Amino acid sequence: MSENLFTLFTARFPHDRSRVFLERPDGSVLTYADLLARSGQLANTLRALDVKPGDRVAAQVEKTAEAVLLYLATLRVGAVYLPLNTAYTAAELRYFLGDAEPAVFVCSPQRLDEMRSLARDLGLPHVETLGPDGRGTLTDKAASASTEFVDVARAGDDLAAILYTSGTTGRSKGAMLSHRNLASNASTLRETWRFMPDDRLLHALPIFHTHGLFVAINITLMTGSSLLFLPAFNADGMMRLLPKATVMMGVPTFYVRLLARSDFDSAAARHMRLFVSGSAPLSAETHKEFSARTGHAILERYGMTETNMNTSNPYDGERIAGSVGFPLPGVDIRIADPQTGAALPQGEIGVIDIRGPNVFKGYWRMPEKTKEEFRSDGFFISGDLGYVDAKGYVFISGRAKDLVISGGYNVYPAEVEAAIEAIPGVAECAVIGVPHADFGEAVVAVVAPRPGAQLDEKQVQSAIAGDLAKYKQPKRVFVTTDIPRNAMGKIQKKDLREKYDTTFKAG
Repeated sequence: MSENLFTLFTARFPHDRSRVFLERPDGSVLTYADLLARSGQLANTLRALDVKPGDRVAAQVEKTAEAVLLYLATLRVGAVYLPLNTAYTAAELRYFLGDAEPAVFVCSPQRLDEMRSLARDLGLPHVETLGPDGRGTLTDKAASASTEFVDVARAGDDLAAILYTSGTTGRSKGAMLSHRNLASNASTLRETWRFMPDDRLLHALPIFHTHGLFVAINITLMTGSSLLFLPAFNADGMMRLLPKATVMMGVPTFYVRLLARSDFDSAAARHMRLFVSGSAPLSAETHKEFSARTGHAILERYGMTETNMNTSNPYDGERIAGSVGFPLPGVDIRIADPQTGAALPQGEIGVIDIRGPNVFKGYWRMPEKTKEEFRSDGFFISGDLGYVDAKGYVFISGRAKDLVISGGYNVYPAEVEAAIEAIPGVAECAVIGVPHADFGEAVVAVVAPRPGAQLDEKQVQSAIAGDLAKYKQPKRVFVTTDIPRNAMGKIQKKDLREKYDTTFKAG
């Protein structure tokens, strides 16, 4: 029996194919019948472009229903979907596309000439377009294709997607996710969060990210329910659609911005059964204020690009502010000594190790790095620090590395530091994350100038604007000759975080 994720989805689709799968902000809809027909056309189009099982299909496109259909079409042909952040610059894309070597790269129409030039340099065979209106060369070709398509059989261990992540040092890494990884997580979350076919999920998340694509959309498809699909977070749009919804998934920033509105109250949330938060830590203050305002306790969970979701606060039972809840069914969580890997007693802080059917296969074309990140007994070393309390709730204490999570996106200091240190006149740079009421954490750069050089904040920010995605760029830059070090000469980022901790605090 095929374990193709799309085939598993179809078994859960409503018998009445006229049921709505996705509703756009203008009220137009995509039914399940439309989903099957149009993903079939796109699958036939990919096949005509000579996409074979195991080939990569990369997409850097705006969030549209058609982008979701491209993901599904990629599954149907047995290929591997590679979504790319829409903020990536050409310099960043060069690495990802060169590493993944996709058979087809889909980009926005506005960047077609630039991307064709890049594709020629890299030897990529096909570049197609898909715009924010859902139209482009890809959909033009699909319009005349047959809607009939027989899904390619896949084993559970075959790759379904690659998502690029990275560490605080070294190259970005492509996390390889199998059909079984994604199917197991979607099925588990459907049961854990009590999804039903009549649920309507308010979706304002990006779809190049685990949260918006593999959590929100996969659960919806695995349930046969529907999406209220916003192209991006917009508080007015959220408030307009909230009465139609039963579930919302968001990052902490979404909830902070909703709470800033006087019209967001218990009446606005009365039709909702569940609010879920993830991708960044939710402050206890936001959790408490939200509960007081709406009567709903936000359900916080913990996941990673490499593992999808690992833990969740309970659907029934206490949702503890600051905790990410219990391990999901079938997922093992172990708190280990960072140096030895030995399991630590309950209550002690250590590195979080994870094992389960949700855990990825490894890093694309990086066997040695993959081997480093797994214990001999199969546990994946998350790099996050945490502990388990007496009741079994998991708490995240911090990160073993200097990762910054800003607005739900991972920012890796070494990449930002390298860009800044390439600026003439910069001697060195340390990038940290500091608390920010809206984004959770904000990127801050502390820069030391070369002797005699004159540097200022605006100069540094403008110099890297074309090299890094917007969310990676520092919101503040401090120029100083006093960067703290230890006896070995290593920059003490802990001291810097303490010094600049109140940068974005009012008053």
